[in-house]
Amino acid sequence: MYGGYLGRPKPEGTDMNTSIAKTLLMTLLVGTTALAGCLGGDDTEDEPELEQLVIAFNLKDDYTNVDENPQRFADYMSETLNMDVSLYPIDSEGAALQALRFGNADIAFMDGGAAWVGWQQYGLDAIAADQKSDGRTYYSAHAVVLKDSEMAAAHLDDDPSTDPFSLLAGKNSCHTGWLKSAGMLLPMGFLIGNGYANVIGDANDVESLRSTITNFFTENASIPDSGTPYYSYSGAVKCLTEGVGEVAFAKDSTIASYCGNEDASTNEAWCLPESDYILLPSYGNAPSHPVMYNPATSDSATMTLVQDALVAMKDTTEGASILEAVLNTPAISATTAADHLGSYGNLIEDVPGISAYFDNKYEITD
Repeated sequence: MYGGYLGRPKPEGTDMNTSIAKTLLMTLLVGTTALAGCLGGDDTEDEPELEQLVIAFNLKDDYTNVDENPQRFADYMSETLNMDVSLYPIDSEGAALQALRFGNADIAFMDGGAAWVGWQQYGLDAIAADQKSDGRTYYSAHAVVLKDSEMAAAHLDDDPSTDPFSLLAGKNSCHTGWLKSAGMLLPMGFLIGNGYANVIGDANDVESLRSTITNFFTENASIPDSGTPYYSYSGAVKCLTEGVGEVAFAKDSTIASYCGNEDASTNEAWCLPESDYILLPSYGNAPSHPVMYNPATSDSATMTLVQDALVAMKDTTEGASILEAVLNTPAISATTAADHLGSYGNLIEDVPGISAYFDNKYEITD
């Protein structure tokens, strides 16, 4: 006897018809359940999370001028990107690096030194950089000499066999301060990296740079402290002007800023005529503040949207106001770490002990 149908033999084709009916019924049930979920189900488990952007930013306890409050920047980016944007408070460049390293923030503005460390040691990259008043995202570093010097003659004689930089050996130098970018790190990185100067002392100790400077130049090299007469860019050029040194290290706009104004009464009292100062060829660029991110923790598509929003800020009234009041820049340009930090990094990496110095300066720990 066969099972089912009360013991009677099943009609031919019954098994197939029953199977088809069951299949149709299950399909109908699944479809009905799915439709119910679309129309009014409460299950949100599979819904995508709201996109978020976290910006590491150095925050004050309070802002007496509300226009300077960085929350304006976060709110602007939130509206522009249509995502939740928040600020992650930091109090140092090192904290900004750590925030990106460990995924606590998505982007951060930081200075060139910190950005270089992040790029080289932790694989961070840049999406943008703030502009200076002339629209550039860098300034060029130069050695400045007087027009009657042998260095100026070697530079201006159109003879490639005369090298003005080799003539700097044994001259008194005027630096802007200890470990300043354009006033020390970039020129010394250039001189060391191109074989003009030899590192004197421990190659892993930044203090060796002092001996390296006095060995290549003279024991009378001016390495001023803050608050002394020859400190900073103006101080370095004043040092050159007053005959204390024979070469000053500054940036491309220094001479024009202090000694080249149309109204001569606004020039510094110690200035010579602007034409008396000769800038030797630039050996590198000091970068503006880049906007860094961590490719390991950030979505590339989102970073592209953020980059576009930052670049477009100058084109809106609110965006331009935030650039000026909060970010202290007229505009932001798109870039990468290689493009923005490459020239700078190629020079400073030859400075003895520079990596350890930056690690200590930015209080970077594991």
